[in-house]
Amino acid sequence: MIFNTTYSNKDAKVTINDLVGDAYSFIEAIKMKGVGSKRMVIEDVSPGFKNILNSVSDINYGNIEIRKKGILIHIIKGLKNYSWAIPFYQLHIYKTSGYSIHAQGNFVRFKNNKLLKENKKFLDRLLDLKIENEKDYSFYDAIN
Repeated sequence: MIFNTTYSNKDAKVTINDLVGDAYSFIEAIKMKGVGSKRMVIEDVSPGFKNILNSVSDINYGNIEIRKKGILIHIIKGLKNYSWAIPFYQLHIYKTSGYSIHAQGNFVRFKNNKLLKENKKFLDRLLDLKIENEKDYSFYDAIN
């Protein structure tokens, strides 16, 4: 679910907190060594998100914020900000020519460049948190 977060909106904030949990406190964020990525260049998005990208040939930037039950992908379009809330159970990550995040029938692909490489530790931590979260939802035990 994508929200226009340019201005504060109580309804959107409540819905985002229901989907992906509350934001980490300042102390928790320091213990986790950060909960937000640096900005990355958006290479491509799904057809449903084409309207929130710059229509001219400007570079589109986005970043990822980790929440307690999911992530937020922040996309900047000129002076407007959009946030895509993805719970961990819907999150799918693919490392192809870039770094692609899929959920809810949509995707955002980040370009494989220097900015993506700067976020490698953050993205590895994101994968670890997704795996840790999936352990809570295992329906059967593995046979030894």
